[in-house]
Amino acid sequence: MTIIEVENLSFTYGAEAALKNISFTVNAGDFTGILGPNGSGKTTLIKLLLGLLKTNCGNIKLFGKDLKDFKDWYKIGYLEQKSTPPKLMPLTAFDVARLGRLSTKKMPHIFNEQDNTLTSEIMRLTNCLEYKDKLFSELSGGQQQRVLLARALINKPQLLILDEPSTALDSSSKDNIFEMVSQINKETNTAVLVITHDIADIGKYVNKFIILDKKLIFSGNKEDFCRSQEITAYFGPYTPHLMDHLHSCRSCPFADGHCEEGCCKEEHCGHH
Repeated sequence: MTIIEVENLSFTYGAEAALKNISFTVNAGDFTGILGPNGSGKTTLIKLLLGLLKTNCGNIKLFGKDLKDFKDWYKIGYLEQKSTPPKLMPLTAFDVARLGRLSTKKMPHIFNEQDNTLTSEIMRLTNCLEYKDKLFSELSGGQQQRVLLARALINKPQLLILDEPSTALDSSSKDNIFEMVSQINKETNTAVLVITHDIADIGKYVNKFIILDKKLIFSGNKEDFCRSQEITAYFGPYTPHLMDHLHSCRSCPFADGHCEEGCCKEEHCGHH
């Protein structure tokens, strides 16, 4: 089943081009990593997919429907870049997770016992039920991400979109989040679309890659990525280093195309 179809998509902010003629598809069961430098259009693409920005040119289909006709937003779970509720709104972890049910309700938005049961179930799945009564703002970064992941998953979406989900997390928390998402992807055939700067974060989990730098550099499965001439042409001498980190747990910044001193093998890096 095709979940996302993007065809000849372009977008500009005023006179500045953010995306140029992008086309790709995402199918049920895909675990797709979207990578690219800062300013490459990754978050713009996600906002277009979610209807938060209006397309300038091109077409987007979700679940076979044109974006303008798509209404079943409960089918999509979205974990945005790290955000914290205002301190003047002292929500518990349970309250924050339960907010994901709002997309299924009409006015007035009143939670019922079924909502409470589903919230408890999904918080148990994401291993955050034990602190459900604590204030969200007082949780650690890793705990907050688990709660926000529960909010994104509460309607059992067929598409899960994660925008930099590992930002400010330690390596253990990163692994826990991605292991959890990978398990859901495999067990439920949920399509996952994850934005990250670091290929080492997601290399062992994804089966497809989309590489953006305003235009589409590459879109395809992991095996083709590893032998792609487009990737070799784009990254040049950095390509072996990128591949070295594909299955690595080490952190290597993707954004500027260079690694930090000491983070990689001597033959792959000009720092040595």
